[in-house]
Amino acid sequence: MEPQNTRIKVLMFGWEFPPHNSGGLGVACLGLTRELLNEDVDILFVLPRKLDIDKSALKVLFASKRPLRYRFVDSMLYEYVTSMSYDAQGKPNGSSRYGKSLIDEVKRYARKAAEIAESEDFDIIHAHDWLTFPAGVAAKRVSHKPLVAHVHSTEFDRTGGNFLNDEVYQIEKRGIQKADQVIAVSNFTKSIITNHYGVETNKVEVVHNGVDQEPSAKFIKELPMIKKNFKIVLFAGRLTIQKGPDYFLHAAKKVLARRRDVVFVMAGSGDMREKLIEETVRLGISGNVIFTGFLRDQKLHTLYRSADLFVMPSISEPFGITSLESLINGTPVLLSKQSGVSEVVTHALKVDFWDTDEMANQIMAALSYNSLQQTLSENGHRQVKTITWNESAKKTKNIYRSLLQQ
Repeated sequence: MEPQNTRIKVLMFGWEFPPHNSGGLGVACLGLTRELLNEDVDILFVLPRKLDIDKSALKVLFASKRPLRYRFVDSMLYEYVTSMSYDAQGKPNGSSRYGKSLIDEVKRYARKAAEIAESEDFDIIHAHDWLTFPAGVAAKRVSHKPLVAHVHSTEFDRTGGNFLNDEVYQIEKRGIQKADQVIAVSNFTKSIITNHYGVETNKVEVVHNGVDQEPSAKFIKELPMIKKNFKIVLFAGRLTIQKGPDYFLHAAKKVLARRRDVVFVMAGSGDMREKLIEETVRLGISGNVIFTGFLRDQKLHTLYRSADLFVMPSISEPFGITSLESLINGTPVLLSKQSGVSEVVTHALKVDFWDTDEMANQIMAALSYNSLQQTLSENGHRQVKTITWNESAKKTKNIYRSLLQQ
C-alpha cells in the first residue's frame, strides 16, 4: 500500500552522476532526480564509489527543496566501463577486495546494496541500467519492496546488435524480469525489451528523457581554430560502435567531395578514437575533421551554438539527449531513424544510419539553404521547450504510486 505520508521515499541505484559523468546516463539521473525532489519524492542515491559531489553544483540545484542524499560503495565501477577496460584499470594498490572481473564487481556492488537496503527506510527501489540491476534485485530480496528497472540502454544497443556479451545480457534479463515495473526511455527501447527480454508489454512504461531548458550561460558563435566562413557540422557522443561515428566520417567524405568549406567536429571519447583518426587519413579528409575529446558544460554548449548542423548517426540509440541539447542551443539536427528521440522531435532531418549518401545529401541541404536551416532551428527550438524533465518526473512518480497501491 502507498505510505500514509505524502512523500514517497526512493532507494535509487546509479553508477554515474554529474559532474562525474561521461555520457547521457548521468545527465538523465541528474535531470530526473532533481525534478522528482521537486515533486515531493525523497531520494537516497547510491553510487558505486566516493565522489566529490558536495563541491559540485548540486547544492545549488537542490537548494529549493529537500536535499538529495547519497550513499557510496567502495567499488571499481566506472562510467561506461567494459570488461576489458575494468581489467586494464587493475586493482588499486593491489587490493584483493575488488572483484577479479567486471561481473564480480557488479556482484560485490549488489552485496553492498543489500546491506544498505537493510539499514535504510524507503518505499520503493529504482535501479538504472544493467550495472545496478543486481543491486536493485538484492535490495528487493531483503526489503520486499517493489523494484523499478530503468532501461537507458541495452546490450543490443551497445553492441549494435552484434557480438552480445551473454553474461551482461543475462544480468539485464534477470533484472528486467525480477522488476515489478520497467521504465524504457523510448518506444524504440520498449520494443527491444519486449522482443528480447521475455516481458509483457504492459510491464514496460515509456518515460522519455527531457532536457535542461536553458544553457547555463551565453556564448559567442565562434570557434577560433576554424576559418571564419567555414560551415561546422557537429558530432557529440561516445566514439563507440553504437553511436555510428564511422558513418559520420563516410558522410563527411561525400560532402567534402562537393564543397571544401566545411569542418566536421567530433566531440567525445571512446574505444574507436584511434581508428577514427586513422580513417580520416585513409579517406583524405583529416584536414577538415577536428577531434576535441570529451567536452561538457560551457565548452560543449559553445560547440552546439557554433555548429550549423548537429548530426546523430547512431546505429541503435535508446534516446539521444545530445540532440535536445543542440536544439535548446538553436542548432538544427539530423537524426538517425534508429533512435528514441526521433519519436518526440518532429522538426528535424532524419535518415537511416547506414545510408551515408542520403546523410550527405541532407547535410548539404542544411548547409546550402538558409531558409531550411532557420525553419528547422526555430521550430525545433520551440518544440524542445515542451520536452522537460518535469514531465519525466511526473510520469515516474505516477509509476511509483501505481506500484505502491497494488
